[in-house]
Amino acid sequence: MTWRRRGFLAVSLGMALTSCAQLASRQPNADAPLVEAREDSSQRFVGFIGPKAQHAPRFLDIPETNFYCLRSFVDRRTGETAHQVYVSDSYFGSERGWNAARDSAGNPLRFVQISHDEISCDLGCSNVEEFAAILPESKLRASPGGLSVTFLSPSGAEKTIVISGDTIAAQLAAIAARRNLVVPAAARAGPAPPG
Repeated sequence: MTWRRRGFLAVSLGMALTSCAQLASRQPNADAPLVEAREDSSQRFVGFIGPKAQHAPRFLDIPETNFYCLRSFVDRRTGETAHQVYVSDSYFGSERGWNAARDSAGNPLRFVQISHDEISCDLGCSNVEEFAAILPESKLRASPGGLSVTFLSPSGAEKTIVISGDTIAAQLAAIAARRNLVVPAAARAGPAPPG
């Protein structure tokens, strides 16, 4: 592998690992999960990124590896909101190729493959995959005690992510608190009554 490719992979890994950044120093209440709001460059969407949690030990003891978080995206023009559980998974061995998700009742959830990168194969392969499952808002609101999502790979591997009720409540509260700022009044009011 060339130094240029290694450098690119290292930068890519670094970028991937910051996608759910948690700014603990800004957390006003240590007991409440922090939800960070970010605007995209077009200023059309506002992303709400919940606190990270480990789903496996840190890869090579590197911080910001093997975590998941709840992410929500609000369209400022329409008021539509999309939610997902985002996962970053780093590991040794052959590619897992996560490709499906289901809820705790076995119902399929829409799976989103975000990226897959081979970190190195010098002394055995290591990989990092980023992926997500789309979570309907109705499912979040109906899960005050938390919910679980199981990711599947073609090899038969499974990874279950448990999202706490506190994390869900903090995510929904953060969106509600900023809804007046991120969604135009016309979109909040809904369609005009017929004439």
